[in-house]
Amino acid sequence: MENNCKAGFREESDLIGTLQVPECALYGVQTLRGIENFEISKFHLNEYPAFIKGLAITKLAACRANHSLGLLTDEQASAIEQACKEIMDGQHHDQFPVDMIQGGAGTTTNMNANEVIANRALEIMGHKRGEYQFCSPNDHVNCAQSTNDAYPTAIHIGMYFSHLRYIEHFEELIKSFEKKGEEFKNIIKMGRTQLEDAVPMTLGQTFSGFAAILRDEIKHLNEAADDFLTVNMGATAIGTGICAEPGYAEKCVEDLREITGWDIKLSGNLVGATSDTSCLVGYASALKRVAVKMNKICNDLRLLASGPRCGFGEFNLPAMQPGSSIMPGKVNPVIPEVMNQICYKVIGNELCVTMAGEAAQMELNAMEPVMAQCDFESVDIMINGFDTLRTRCIDGITANEEHCRTYVHNSIGVVTALNPVIGYKNSTKIAKEAMATGRSVYELVLEHGILTKEDLDTILAPENMIKPVKLDIKPLK
Repeated sequence: MENNCKAGFREESDLIGTLQVPECALYGVQTLRGIENFEISKFHLNEYPAFIKGLAITKLAACRANHSLGLLTDEQASAIEQACKEIMDGQHHDQFPVDMIQGGAGTTTNMNANEVIANRALEIMGHKRGEYQFCSPNDHVNCAQSTNDAYPTAIHIGMYFSHLRYIEHFEELIKSFEKKGEEFKNIIKMGRTQLEDAVPMTLGQTFSGFAAILRDEIKHLNEAADDFLTVNMGATAIGTGICAEPGYAEKCVEDLREITGWDIKLSGNLVGATSDTSCLVGYASALKRVAVKMNKICNDLRLLASGPRCGFGEFNLPAMQPGSSIMPGKVNPVIPEVMNQICYKVIGNELCVTMAGEAAQMELNAMEPVMAQCDFESVDIMINGFDTLRTRCIDGITANEEHCRTYVHNSIGVVTALNPVIGYKNSTKIAKEAMATGRSVYELVLEHGILTKEDLDTILAPENMIKPVKLDIKPLK
């Protein structure tokens, strides 16, 4: 946008009265009221480009549908289309300053988009900003629409863009865990259950396990995101389609499909869909599932890397910054810690979305703005967390191989590997004596003459303890 506006103000009026709008603003009086009424948070619409793009796409589809029905002139349709495409390309986003958390079920956001598009269209048509008799935010940009169908449709489209971006970054993190699984596949270590020694495994299996449980979530995320491709565009105020012409809804959704390339569908019941925000609830739940797993993984990273001399110390996390203002040499696991906190925030956001989703009344859910804010925020902060965890932690992890092997050799847990051969009674006897004396399971089995050294070495070979095997070995007694 060229900075060709004059300093000063222009006068605009609405139902409530008249306000002085900054001359250089593409937005108008209703956006200004929203700015004044909702000084609530630091979460402003211009920080969510996917949502703004969703708004522009929604308005573009409506413009094309209305033009085809003869409700917009060629000049109006062409100018509105150009304005929408500029916004889709990332222009004018600074003109969307309203708070994401707002009363009015999103009307302020919808009018922000209508006014920016209308004023930019007026410029394209050769008119001044605010000369709405030539292109009106309400009569032309918002033609055949209500906030109650345009706003949720824009959220759906914006969230689907965000989902595609989320999956891309999530995949990169999973691949990082998979690479470590391959790198550490031959490093034997002790597995643990309930923080107690269990049975041997490889460090590679630990990281491959992390990757696998995260990869499982892609299916759930995609399924949840598919709900965003069903929209209520054409419902107008409550789902009856009042103020829209016959065929408008179908034509608008057809245009949405053409613009996005996605299989967008019209809801089968627009009255039900207009008050239903379950897709936002479902996606928040899918994000929470990932957050719960990520939290577990980051806790494991912190525990297994703890030390350096008085913890588990099985591997080393990259040292990112000094860990204390008083303890020299201390380095903290700051990257897993920040990911933990991101996960708590996402889990908290899911609760907010659930409560707001439950608050729908009659033909609308007026709490949708905070639901949108939470879902967009959760996606954004998790993407940042994924990239930070991958590049500043996972990719740089190094294994303490000898330390891991020593744990296995000194562990009483290896007696579990002997159990199928020497029996539970003998295994319990050896384990009890090992705990009482501090001696190793290995030397006690040989001392009691339960197995030959050759057979014991075969059973306790790393490759025979980390997967199901059938060994033809009999105890000596």
